[in-house]
Amino acid sequence: MSALHLIRHDAIAELRLDNPAKLNAFTPDMLTALEAHLDAIDADPEIRFVILTAEGDRAFCAGADIQAWGDLPPAEFARHWVRDGHRRFDRLARLSKPTIAALNGHTLGGGLELAAACDIRVMTPNATIAMPEPKIGMVPGWSGTQRLARLLPEPVIKEMALFGRRLDATRAVALGFAAEIAEDARAAAFDIADGALAASAYATEIAKYMLHAGFGEDSAAMIETLGSGMIAASADKAEGVAAFREKRKPAFKGR
Repeated sequence: MSALHLIRHDAIAELRLDNPAKLNAFTPDMLTALEAHLDAIDADPEIRFVILTAEGDRAFCAGADIQAWGDLPPAEFARHWVRDGHRRFDRLARLSKPTIAALNGHTLGGGLELAAACDIRVMTPNATIAMPEPKIGMVPGWSGTQRLARLLPEPVIKEMALFGRRLDATRAVALGFAAEIAEDARAAAFDIADGALAASAYATEIAKYMLHAGFGEDSAAMIETLGSGMIAASADKAEGVAAFREKRKPAFKGR
C-alpha cells in the first residue's frame, strides 16, 4: 500500500503523505500513486479543490527517499526516476483544480519541488524550505531549478541551491513563496478552500489556465485547452460534427 492517500472531504480532496518515520520521503510507489490520484481527481467534477498534507509535525517532505534511488544505474536514474518524477509533478501543476500545499515542517529537495507544483502554500511557524541536494553530491531533479525559479528571486534560488541556505516561514512569506503562516497549516488550507467554494467552478478552472499561460508554465497546452474549450461551445463545432455524422457538407456560420 502506498504512503500517499486520497481522502475525500465533500468538494475538497486531500492528498496526504503518510511516511512520517522517513519524514514523508517520496518513494516510487508514492510517485505512481500520485499520478493515479490526480487522474481520479481530474475526472471527478464534484471535486473543487485539492490540499496536500503530511503526517507528523517534523516535516512535510524531506525529499526523495535515497534508498529508492541511491543505487540506480545512471541511465535508469535519468530515464525513469527523474523523468517519471518530472511527469508526475507536471501533472500536479497542470491539474484543473486549484491546489494548496500545507507545509507542516521541513520541506526539502523533492518535497520542495512538490510544494512548488501547487498553486499556493501555507506554512507552519517551524517550517523551512531548502535544496540540500549538493550536500549529497546531487542536483535538483524535479524542477527545483526551473519551476521554483518562477516562484523565488534569482539570488534567493542561488542562495539555496549553491550555498545550501534554508528559508524560514517568515522569509518565505515575505518573498511570496507562501501565502501565510499558520499554527495549523492543514486547517488554514481548508479554510482557504472552504472560502472559495461559492465561486464558479468553471470560472476558477479557466482562470487557472489563463494564469498558467500568462506565467509561461506549459503555455502551449494551456492556450490550446482554452481555445479548444471555446470552439467546443460554438455552433460551428456542432454543425461540423453533425455534418460528419450525416455525411454532408457543413454549413458553417462563423459562430
